[in-house]
Amino acid sequence: MIPETDDIDCTPKNQPISFFILGEPASKANSRRVVRYGGVSRLIKSEKALSYSEVFRQQCPVITPLLEGDLCVTLHIHYASRRPDLDESLILDLMQDCIYKNDRQVKERHCYWHLDKANPRAEITVQSIGVNP
Repeated sequence: MIPETDDIDCTPKNQPISFFILGEPASKANSRRVVRYGGVSRLIKSEKALSYSEVFRQQCPVITPLLEGDLCVTLHIHYASRRPDLDESLILDLMQDCIYKNDRQVKERHCYWHLDKANPRAEITVQSIGVNP
């Protein structure tokens, strides 16, 4: 006879979510440009940030239900050159409504800069931290 199991602890909210996104992330801090629209200056995302956003959305898994509570995100960002600054903020924004509801849930981050000219990418792990009411 097979014993019954309790799968409650195996739900996605209790398990780390790991995935990777191919392509070189844009820096959010350096990815704005000023445009004039109807006589008003506006800041919009650069072409590189818009392009990466599209690439990210095509590759990012969408989990159901979204992770809740406080989260820890570990990122290994592999750049194609030594030039880019380590900046995970665009990636955190883009995971909203795919992995979690809001990037304000991220209370702990571990970000690492790597060089891989042949295969730029972001390796991402998201997991719950602590118990939230």
